[in-house]
Parts: sequence; structure tokens; C-alpha cells
Amino acid sequence: MGMLAGPALGAAHAEPDPRPQRRPGLEQVREQIARLHDEAESATEAYNAARERTRKQRAAVIRIAKQADTAQARLNRLTDTAGAMARAQYRQGGLPAEARLLLGDDPEGFLRDVSSVRKGQHAARGVISRLSSTKSELDRYAQSAAKEWRKLEANRRKKALAKKRITARIARAERLESRLAKAERERLRELEREAARARQARWLKSEAARKLVGSPAADASPGASAGTAGASPAAARAIAWATRQIGKDYQWGATGPATFDCSGLTMRAWQAAGKRIPRTSQEQWKRLTRVPVAAMRPGDLVIYKKDASHVGLYVGDGGLLHAPRTGRQIVVEGVGSMPILGVVRPDA
Repeated sequence: MGMLAGPALGAAHAEPDPRPQRRPGLEQVREQIARLHDEAESATEAYNAARERTRKQRAAVIRIAKQADTAQARLNRLTDTAGAMARAQYRQGGLPAEARLLLGDDPEGFLRDVSSVRKGQHAARGVISRLSSTKSELDRYAQSAAKEWRKLEANRRKKALAKKRITARIARAERLESRLAKAERERLRELEREAARARQARWLKSEAARKLVGSPAADASPGASAGTAGASPAAARAIAWATRQIGKDYQWGATGPATFDCSGLTMRAWQAAGKRIPRTSQEQWKRLTRVPVAAMRPGDLVIYKKDASHVGLYVGDGGLLHAPRTGRQIVVEGVGSMPILGVVRPDA
């Protein structure tokens, strides 16, 4: 009986796994953290785009409201005029013109007034026509305002969802990093730098890089002293302004003056140079003039990742000035340290 009962009792309680749980290596942790920050940056650009659209749609709603107010005031004046005409006609008894000619004491005077009567009739028809068109105009404004409000609410929801994604990804990345000992965190930073240098070294061997910066033996980790030879006057001003921001913190959704995200930095740099460019990296990629990677010059914007969710300012000699991600500061790194999507020139 005891022998038969043994297996049944054993089946009721799962045996512990004798194999020890393997802790992920630092390289795996680095890859996980990098992926989470990539996802947060994509969500940041979606947030920036939704916020920009919300701002524009709010302005559109205000503009439509002002136009509707003007039309309503015009409608009120026309309504008063039409009412005055109707009251005047009532005081005349509402008789047709032929009857007033036959029954009046002064037929000759009436005939002299025929021209004035006709002008009055034309004026009445004009008032009625303007009343009708103004009412139609007000209806169009109401429809436009309703449409813009729907768009506004949709973009508010998109912005809120993007913000939720950003905070969730950053929180997960910070939890992963917080579990590491101090020495491991220092080693993690070194792994990040090594990975960036390796990508830059590979990029320097490409044909585009050889045309751009010469020998692949060039420094794989350019510093902030990268030259600006070949930059336009406006590009030189943008680089000078951006260089003064080195060391400031990255903050998603920020456009300065104390903190920046990647596209907030490039937008402000070119604004300081006297050129307005779109707010987000996707719009910068979409709307600015594209140039070949091998032909980029200092001041051009380098767009990264398949979804165009990162951007930096090329400063010459293979260097990129950019705001990397949450927890990092504005810095100059190798332009090939991330996968390049393309290059755009704000002052083309």
C-alpha cells in the first residue's frame, strides 16, 4: 500500500528544478537596456508628433471660433435689417403695388416712388440672400470646429498612450540597471562605449565613410573639437550653438534650455542659426532636403533607425553631436555608432 501511495503523493508536489537559475550576462543586460531605450525613443518621437499636432489643432479651433463669432455678429445685423424691412411692409398694409396705385390719393406721387420701391425690393432680396449664405457659413464653421475637436481629442489620446509607453520602457531599463553592483554598472557603460566604437570602426571602412573622412584609420571616437570646414555660415552657427549644450541632460519631450531630447536639440540648434525646421526627427527626415551620406557636410542632420526615431548634428571629421537617451548627456560620438537611415540638409 505504501509503495503504491508513494508515486501518487509525489505527483501532487512538483519537484524543484535542480538546475541553478543562470543570471543574464552583462552583454545581454546591455542589449536589453538598449532595446528598451530604443523603444522609449520611438515613443518619444510619437509623443512629440502628437503634441505638435495638438498644438496646431488647438490653434485651428481658436481661429474657427473667432471666424464663427464674426459671422454670428454679421448674421445678427442682417436679421435686424430683415426684421425692420418686414415691419415696414406690415405698416404699409401688405397691399400689392397695383392696389396701392388704384386706391391711393396721389397716383402720380406713387408712380414717382416706383423706382424707390424697386430698389427697396432689390435690397430686401440682397439681405435675404446674405442671411442665407451667412447661415451656411456658420454651419461650415460648426462642422469644421467639430472635426478639429475630434482630431484634437484623438491626438491627446495618442500623446497619453505614448507617454505611458515611454515611462514604462524607461522604468524597466532603470530596474535592470539598478540590480547591478557598482562595478557591474561601470563595466556596463564600458560595454556600451565598446559597442559604439566597434560600430564606428566598421562604418569607417565603408565606401561612404572613406569618401567623407578619408582613411579608415581615422579616429573611431571623435571628440568635441571636430572641425567644421565646409559648413555653410548658418550650419557653423548651428554647430557653435549645439556645442555649448554639451554635457546637458537628455530628457524626453524637452526642447531646452536646460534639457533636450534628440530632435529638440537639432531643432533649437538650427533655430539659433535662423532656420525653422520641424520638431520631430521623422518630420525632419520627411520634409528636409536629403543628401547622400558620402556628401554630408558639417551642420547636416543624420537620421537613425528604420523608423527615423533618432537624429544628431554632424560636426565634421566623422563626429556626431547628439542627445543620446535618458540617463545620458549631450555628447560628440562617432557618426557611425548607430545604424544610419540617411542625411538631410536644413539649409539646402
